[in-house]
Amino acid sequence: MKFIRDSVHGNLQLDEFEISLVDTPQVQRLRRIKQLGFTYLVYPGANHSRFEHSIGSMYLASRLAEILNLNDHTKKMLRACAILHDIGHGPFSHVSEGVMDTSHEDFTSQIIKESQLIDILSEIFDPHEIINIIRGRGALGQIISGEIDVDRMDYLLRDSYYTGVAYGVIDVERLIYNMKLEDNLLLDNKGVQAAESTLVARYFMYPSVYQHHTTRIINSMFRRCLRKLFERGIILPEEIYQYDDIDIMAIIRSQDGDIKDLNQRIEDRELFKTVLSLKLDDLDNPESIFKIKEENIIRAESEISEALDIPADYVIIDIPEYPSFDEMRTLVSVDDRVVKLSEISSIVGALQDARFNHADLCIYVPEEHAKKTSGFSFLDFIDLPD
Repeated sequence: MKFIRDSVHGNLQLDEFEISLVDTPQVQRLRRIKQLGFTYLVYPGANHSRFEHSIGSMYLASRLAEILNLNDHTKKMLRACAILHDIGHGPFSHVSEGVMDTSHEDFTSQIIKESQLIDILSEIFDPHEIINIIRGRGALGQIISGEIDVDRMDYLLRDSYYTGVAYGVIDVERLIYNMKLEDNLLLDNKGVQAAESTLVARYFMYPSVYQHHTTRIINSMFRRCLRKLFERGIILPEEIYQYDDIDIMAIIRSQDGDIKDLNQRIEDRELFKTVLSLKLDDLDNPESIFKIKEENIIRAESEISEALDIPADYVIIDIPEYPSFDEMRTLVSVDDRVVKLSEISSIVGALQDARFNHADLCIYVPEEHAKKTSGFSFLDFIDLPD
């Protein structure tokens, strides 16, 4: 047995099998990947890693398994799934995923199948069952990747702790104590208030942390660097999961030209400026923004760059992440019925109507070119789908 001291959950115990998983290069790489990407440039304390989060998720999976009275084999399997669920993340977590056609879940499945992990898992489990659970399939999969899962519980607690942004109360114990496993993972009616407070917390964390305006600019600049590395064949997109934050920054720093310049601006915090912020809740159909095709964005950036005489690749159109708030679909057991959380909670209903309040389409350019954009009609270059 071994203990790991976690900042959020305290002493976490691992057995020999779990240690064998943790000690693989695939899991150890997570120590060198920041959970919140470049958010540490906004919140200096946000230096926690995917490794910490994975171990924390393991602990919560174990706690939930105990409350659900699952047998030791199933509990051990869920703990293994939680340890491995994020091994497919690329450098700076979701930041690099923003320029990928492949999700980190797909990469996770690939890594398990192609590495020593499949041999370690095969000693006790069916690796394909592990993969299915990690991908959220079946009732057990909802524990790892569902509407209110151990992954989300841990990252909300952890991100709030390290950023110092404490919106609402995330009552993990009350959530866990009010869950039951039938055909689906259900929340008992007594846990509705805890689910509401969790959703409210994430709703306010969205603009303050996950989609903070400065972080979005930095992420967009970094993604431009990464995309150009792909275009020039310096890094293959299908191998991104082999790199960590340190690797990718070393490669970027070794480049010349626009990649080097963009990265230097990030490191010196000479960031691009926002010259357009189109609030989605002002639109008749805000969801249309998320239907804009990538090739249309690239074309619009090129045309705006030419029209304003701004160097190519120095105009960035940034579409926000879709504010889905999956917790709204959480299944709640009410007497002899099963309903969605959004159907019985007025708070959730209000948040569902307000989910685009903090979302905006932005355009960024270098500060030295910002004056050129005064009075410029950007929307003439962006085709908004009906």
